[in-house]
Amino acid sequence: MIHVTIVSPNHALRVGLREMLAGHPSIRVVGEAARLADVNGKETEVAVLASVSSSSRGIGQVDFGILFLTDDVDSIRRMLTSNLHAWGVLSLEAGAGELAAGIVAVAEGLWVGEPALVEGLMRLPKGGEGLGDESLPEPLTAREKEVLHKMAEGLANKQIALELGVSEHTVKFHLSALYAKLGVASRTEAVKRGIELGLISL
Repeated sequence: MIHVTIVSPNHALRVGLREMLAGHPSIRVVGEAARLADVNGKETEVAVLASVSSSSRGIGQVDFGILFLTDDVDSIRRMLTSNLHAWGVLSLEAGAGELAAGIVAVAEGLWVGEPALVEGLMRLPKGGEGLGDESLPEPLTAREKEVLHKMAEGLANKQIALELGVSEHTVKFHLSALYAKLGVASRTEAVKRGIELGLISL
């Protein structure tokens, strides 16, 4: 059972989201909050954060995944600098099926999102064209860049292996090399660094 807390300053929106999830067999809403800071991390596996522009300030280190519901990707771009282990972004117009699927994916540690919103989120800020991997001590290989792109799309190691036609062990090897070359220690940091360097464009 996935424990979910619904976060929004809008009470009616919280009630509506709770009703949308009420009949799902593997999701249990354990609480509601007006602000992310009020979420009890001991009970929550995924926080569904709606109306993001007014409630996502101060996102820091949290021990649960977050599914953002918003149509304004600029308001959540700051999350790329946080230490979220899993996240997703869906439109506020998402249906019950999309919402549940997003929650399940984030609970499993994946990154998910509506394609148009994710594309906007991954786009470099205006005027920032990136430095490319020329600024790295050792440039990434073509295969490492492929792995980085697949990782940015939210694919798990097994999925990346299937997409590229290699073993999961080989993917892990490429990930280790990527982390070392980019000077990072996690998937989130690798994607953030890739965006900064202009290596990722979805």
